[in-house]
Amino acid sequence: MPKKPFKGNIKLDVRDSTPDWEPYTPTKALAGAPNILFVLYDDTGLAAWSPFGGRINMPTLQKLADNGLMYSQWHTTALCSPTRSTCLTGRNHHLNGCACITEGSNGFPGHMARIPEECATVGQILQDGGWSTFWLGKNHNVPETDVALGASKKSWPLSMGFDRYYGFIGGETNQWYPDLIEDNKAIDPPYSPEEGYHLSSDLADQALKMIKDQKSGNPSKPWFMWFCPGANHAPHHAPQEYIDKYKGKFDEGYESYREWVLPRMIAKGILPEGTKLTPLNPLPADVAAPADFVRPWNSLSADEKKLFSRLMEVYAGFSEYTDAQVGRIIDYLEQSGQLENTVVIYCADNGASGEGSPNGTVNENKFFNGYPDEIAENMKLIDKLGGPDTYEHFPTGWAAATSAPFKMFKRYAEYAGGTCDPLVISWPKGIKARGEVRNQYHHSVDIVPTILDVCGLEMPKVYKGVEQYPLSGVSMKYSFNAKPDAPTTKKRQYYAMLGTRGMWEDGWKACALHVPFINKGNFDKDEWELYHVAVDRAESKNLAKEHPEKLQALIKAWFEEADKNLVLPLDDRTPTDIITTPRPTEEEPRERYIYYPGASAIPESVAVNVRGRSYKILADVEITDPNCSGVIFAHGSRFGGHALFIADKKLYYVYNFLGIKPEQTFVSKELKPGKYTLGMEFIREGAGPNRESVGKTKLYVNDKVVAEGPMRAQVGKFTLSGDGLCIGFDSGDAVSGIYKTPGEFKGGTIQFVGVTTEKAQYLDLETLAKAAMSVD
Repeated sequence: MPKKPFKGNIKLDVRDSTPDWEPYTPTKALAGAPNILFVLYDDTGLAAWSPFGGRINMPTLQKLADNGLMYSQWHTTALCSPTRSTCLTGRNHHLNGCACITEGSNGFPGHMARIPEECATVGQILQDGGWSTFWLGKNHNVPETDVALGASKKSWPLSMGFDRYYGFIGGETNQWYPDLIEDNKAIDPPYSPEEGYHLSSDLADQALKMIKDQKSGNPSKPWFMWFCPGANHAPHHAPQEYIDKYKGKFDEGYESYREWVLPRMIAKGILPEGTKLTPLNPLPADVAAPADFVRPWNSLSADEKKLFSRLMEVYAGFSEYTDAQVGRIIDYLEQSGQLENTVVIYCADNGASGEGSPNGTVNENKFFNGYPDEIAENMKLIDKLGGPDTYEHFPTGWAAATSAPFKMFKRYAEYAGGTCDPLVISWPKGIKARGEVRNQYHHSVDIVPTILDVCGLEMPKVYKGVEQYPLSGVSMKYSFNAKPDAPTTKKRQYYAMLGTRGMWEDGWKACALHVPFINKGNFDKDEWELYHVAVDRAESKNLAKEHPEKLQALIKAWFEEADKNLVLPLDDRTPTDIITTPRPTEEEPRERYIYYPGASAIPESVAVNVRGRSYKILADVEITDPNCSGVIFAHGSRFGGHALFIADKKLYYVYNFLGIKPEQTFVSKELKPGKYTLGMEFIREGAGPNRESVGKTKLYVNDKVVAEGPMRAQVGKFTLSGDGLCIGFDSGDAVSGIYKTPGEFKGGTIQFVGVTTEKAQYLDLETLAKAAMSVD
């Protein structure tokens, strides 16, 4: 429908009628309106990057900082999906339904993981205002149950105000073998790691193409691009030459790094003189989460020091390599004359991640399966770290170091280690200052108001017939040409994440001491701390006893904000309890799943769940070529997964248990051409020492057991994102080293693949399959 009434005149004959184009003419942006390039990294503390005093060299970010502003007190929600939702709508994360990551949704208004219609996005407002809108890279704001290609696309980027999308929908992806979506369809990467592929480079290629396409067809139209690389989220993957740049630069350890970086941050004006380091393990021993403990560097073995240093080198190389890809975009904008009137916002979504455990890991899936890393096993891969053979994450010590001088890191919202992040804004045409620091206190909810302000737009009170929640944030535009220490226009900001809580108001901050996954509720017993962060940025001196009235006022303010923003109930359950919470889906729960060749990879969130239970896989296959080979069924990757396939004329079932060698392999004798029912059965007999399933596996050709033996299986997800369930091929990274991706099935036909978790015997399923498919 047109936005305005038709004012022309309509008669029987067009020659007697008067046209009126205005109701159907697209809205144009104001003359001289800027482009917006919003670069959002993951998992990066304030002390990581070189412009802020860190050791990770970021030439592109430094160039932008020299040509713009660095913000020393910019904060986030402490976790990725919630922060990204605030950057998308300008509302607090609970108003967006994003109390946690999308995989942690719950049946309460502020926890649904569905951005409501009351929260129009910046993409929608800019799109309607005359901007082209592009989103590249990470999403992680689509409900887990809606990630499947057949599910609702209401929360996908193209339905949220973006003209184009190229990236990955989930929370993380393999940088060498990413799970890619273009607009609303799944695609394969354009080339392989052997040919030089890396996701960061691919995203930059696509970004440049989108800008060039737009400027070729609509050169007068401004654009908005949200560029969200996988860096610095695990898995940490980078080209070898970038990793090698940091060889030996972290050998002195993370305590030494914290002591080294603090004076540099002070010298650059990021922190005030007199700022003190907080303890490396700031939480009392009786409440500290073991998984978040930092092992003192001097307590490590020589091998552990070598491994931990290398893990940090990979993280640094990953960060700088991605910065170089952003640099390609900046260089093009400069060469094409667009940079002068482009607002570049460059930041990170939360503090550095402690999800690598105190020991680090070469396979992050071990962490999510509760399976311990072994230093001897990890050391075997030390020369391959950052490459396709690892899926790594650095230890908690480096998370604490790169979040210095603050306490804790990602997930902890009560302390600045989880929330205080680097932010640079550059706009040559609109910002007179060059290379200055701004100390005004701000938050991720302030990004959208800032973008709308510089674009001359407002968030409507009613959008598409729905009354909107007011913006939670305030514009930061006033700070562009203000003095470094000019008063902030922000009044207050609450924090709440996984049971942790904080409240900032007028330079003071109250923090509720609560450790997620350990305290198990008892929120009314939390001890609240008080810091005067206007002068004590590190939150090093607890003033609760000196100013009890101030503390009580801030606690009261927190509950006021909690009520206004749909924060309650608080949730500090374990990751397993949160992720396995029953959620409504478009499909009813079932025990039998039928899959067909030709479909795209099926995301783990909606694929059959065989974890922690007995299961069977059954395929109806006809072999027409004696050299038939390829994947029949595959789910996961070399870092955790299983596959049923034909190789060397034999049927194989391989279960790759968390990437631990050797692969658990079951193999038949040679298969001749003909029609077969092929499959396997795992009978779970109990749990191992780390809760993994243990039992017996049988491999079947028709009704005959052709191989059998003991097997152990994962109880956690194969992957957080990507490497979904595939029929007739294997997407991304191959489950087994016996074949290479895509491992397409050739020399025969797959009719269907059935997977069941019910208690029926294999032979019953085999009989059913023959009846259903008329197999001889």
